[in-house]
Amino acid sequence: MARLVAMQQQTQPSLSLLLSSLSDFNGTRLHSQVQCKRRAWQTKRALQVSASSSKNILIMGGTRFIGVFLSRLLVKEGHQVTLFTRGKAPITQQLPGESDQDYADFSSKVLHLKGDRKDFEFVKTSLAAKGFDVIYDINGREAVEVEPILDALPKLEQFIYCSSAGVYLKSDLLPHSEKDAVDPKSRHKGKLETESLLESKGVNWTSIRPVYIYGPLNYNPVEEWFFHRLKAGRPIPIPNSGIQITQLGHVKDLAKAFVEVLGNDKASQQVFNISGEKYVTFDGLARACAKAAGFPEPVIVHYNPKEFDFGKKKAFPFRDQHFFASIDKARHVLGWEPEFDLVEGLADSYNLDFGTGTYRKEADFSTDDLILGKSLVLQA
Repeated sequence: MARLVAMQQQTQPSLSLLLSSLSDFNGTRLHSQVQCKRRAWQTKRALQVSASSSKNILIMGGTRFIGVFLSRLLVKEGHQVTLFTRGKAPITQQLPGESDQDYADFSSKVLHLKGDRKDFEFVKTSLAAKGFDVIYDINGREAVEVEPILDALPKLEQFIYCSSAGVYLKSDLLPHSEKDAVDPKSRHKGKLETESLLESKGVNWTSIRPVYIYGPLNYNPVEEWFFHRLKAGRPIPIPNSGIQITQLGHVKDLAKAFVEVLGNDKASQQVFNISGEKYVTFDGLARACAKAAGFPEPVIVHYNPKEFDFGKKKAFPFRDQHFFASIDKARHVLGWEPEFDLVEGLADSYNLDFGTGTYRKEADFSTDDLILGKSLVLQA
């Protein structure tokens, strides 16, 4: 099929001279074939955890995505782990590739505290009664949700927070580092305010700022968005030039980073960016998803978003800009290293999740059809 292109494309600033590590996933630069076998859920090398003794740990959340992998690593390391949830989803579920024995062992050890974190009085009384040593806050969005936790646990040893690289102020100078200016008006301002609260309270805190997260069980339409279109044999619509550069980090690497900061003096009152080693263009990501899942190289359609009215629907799952962060601090300070390269990580996600027929959202090609039917889109 002839490749489709838009008549009008907007060109993003080229960063090629600065980004020698950029992986564009064209045919000549893909350095290896993806093994079409399923991986177990564990990371590929054993974790070296800094904490020297068993801790009584509460994870706020823990049944959807990040916490599912984090809780297993913590239990394996001998910590007592409790999940705080509203109880609307099963507390445990066997993961694809997880042995019956590993799942039974995990299920027998993890505990559950049912409640609504916005019921602040319940949070105070229930947490005070349990006397947790460490809090992992995976789903906190606002500072007001964190203050009752701190009030309930005056002897708390460490508060580990899942923030976001989305807090950084948009800049022409990339990659983002932990010292970069932040945007108090960003949609993640609640996470910024939480970091400020933790600092003002004088507690031992660590904040992790992921970029885009992917992997099995991902409830955000990141890789799943591409997989739906590849499976259906459809062209992949990508806004503007397709050379916008972004960054993805595997959930298992993120979970490992969360464990690395536990009990680590070097992580005290520190922020760390966590993501994959390589940066990738939007076009490159489409090709990487195809490579990982064993599909032919996709037909890519570039379009000008200003030519369309998508209403409230989101036509593309990424912000239409360069967006990536340096992970050097985590590597140098924590000794953390991402285990997965991008194609390998996408294969892990596909083989353990989408490729088995499971996904979070049904395919919706309505915005694609608007783009493909636009008169501006011509055959090359």
